[in-house]
This record gives sequence, structure tokens and C-alpha cells, in this order.
Amino acid sequence: MKRYQDYAVFLLRIALATGFASAVSSRLGFWGSQSSGWENFLAYAEKVNSFAPKSCIPTIAISATIAESFLALLLFFGYKTNFASISASILTLLFALAMTYSFGVKEPLDYSVFVFSMSAFLLATFENYKWSLDEFLSKN
Repeated sequence: MKRYQDYAVFLLRIALATGFASAVSSRLGFWGSQSSGWENFLAYAEKVNSFAPKSCIPTIAISATIAESFLALLLFFGYKTNFASISASILTLLFALAMTYSFGVKEPLDYSVFVFSMSAFLLATFENYKWSLDEFLSKN
């Protein structure tokens, strides 16, 4: 079982990194015609954060984009993986709770936001991260 655990932890880390990178890429237009674009992302951020004043939405959107970009890089390279996975879990849990408040529980369940959040939390429970910068640095 331990043999497969290393692969599972690696794939979980890469899947989480890819999820964040894809979301950021879409709002920045890197997915071409399949991109949501920044303006659509701002409109969606306003709906998700219906409890926040409209003037705060650009700050929330920019902060989320910076955080997701940073977490994608940390997770992809496996640097500060424990910190990155806990941060990713908290960020996506806050997103899921905001979605629940604004739309009800069905939407975050349909988009697996709670699953994403708890997957990031699960990643934080491992002690070693094979094939990561953390592993490389711990050997030197």
C-alpha cells in the first residue's frame, strides 16, 4: 500500500495545482475562446460574494487570483507543500462557504468545491512529498 501512496500524494498535489492554474488561466484569457475572461470573473465574484460591498469585489478578485497563482506554483513544484495545502484548503473552504451563502449548498456540491478543499487538507496530513522540491531540499 505504501508504494501507491507516494504516487497518490504526487498526483493529488499536481491535480490541486492544475485546478488553481486552470482557474487563473481562464480568467486571464489563456484558454482562448474557452476562457471566462476577467470581466466575467468579476461579475461571478460579485455574485459569490453577495454579502460584500460592490466596491470590495475588485480587491477580492485580485487577491484570490494572486493567492491561487501562488498556491498553484507552490503545489506544482512541491515547495512548502504543507503550508500550501493548508492555505489551499482554507481558501477553497471560504469559497465554498461564500457560494453556499450566496447560492445555497447545491452549487458548491455540484462543482466539488468542498471536495477540492478537503483534498487539499488531506494533502497536508502527509509527512513526505515524493518528487518535490521539499524532498530535494530536505536531503541537502
